[in-house]
Amino acid sequence: MLNYKHLHYFWVAAKEGGITRASEILNLTPQTISGQLSLLEEKIGTALFVRSGRTLELTETGQLVLSYAEEIFTLGKELEEAAHHLPHGRPQNFKVGIAEVVPKSIAHKIIAPALRLPSPIRIVCRESSLDALLADLTIHRLDLVLADRKIPSSVSARAYNHKLGECGITFFATRTLKKEIAGKFPGCLDGIPLLIPGEVTIVRSRLLHWFRTLKIHPRIVGEFDDSALMKVFGRAGTGVFIAPTPIAPEVEKQYGVVSIGQTSEIKEEFFAISVERKITHPAVSAITQNTKQWLFEK
Repeated sequence: MLNYKHLHYFWVAAKEGGITRASEILNLTPQTISGQLSLLEEKIGTALFVRSGRTLELTETGQLVLSYAEEIFTLGKELEEAAHHLPHGRPQNFKVGIAEVVPKSIAHKIIAPALRLPSPIRIVCRESSLDALLADLTIHRLDLVLADRKIPSSVSARAYNHKLGECGITFFATRTLKKEIAGKFPGCLDGIPLLIPGEVTIVRSRLLHWFRTLKIHPRIVGEFDDSALMKVFGRAGTGVFIAPTPIAPEVEKQYGVVSIGQTSEIKEEFFAISVERKITHPAVSAITQNTKQWLFEK
């Protein structure tokens, strides 16, 4: 394990441009700092500085180590300042990353129980790609990530999947478009204009497989990574669209559309991803327990 005192000496020396200046700031002898840097280089296994005339320059490895040290000590300073200035009774920040493919209504329903905890919580939501959110989770910039899939095998992240549940999907259309759709569900979907989720979603492949199995051939007129944008196009009558069944009443009310059928053969899954194998964070615990109890099919 790295000695963070050695790393701190390296950080100061790299930022100040040399050992002499670092020794003045740290109130240590140059010989002491030089010795500590040598121990750090032994631990890492390669040189971090090379001498260029009277100055020291970072090696390629030294530049990499500096970037990590910058992150570590900047976060440490932020932690110290936050703890020092935290007034009594101030709400605790709960930082949640939401994968951009997760419907906003679903995200709200999942997170809402955290706001009902006895201790005050302030929700900080960040939306991005799953890979970017997992990167922030591993360096503790986030407490939790909500996603429609497990951690991808291609991503190296020391984090754990907690399945919240799964649910079926419902198909929606404007009242005008519904009048043009003949026959019983799901056969009535054959030939209809359809809006589908983008390639970044898991449900897309399941939806298309379901159509192939039933030999149904809708006319795909739009693909959307953002489910909210897909609903807006659906509200305009561009085509039929889907949403998770648990939020069907909300979708009908918000977008002025009606359901034309639903199926549990296509599943949407949702996961809470955290750095905890066994959940102890009170907000994460509230989210996982409440969601599993009532929102999704078991």
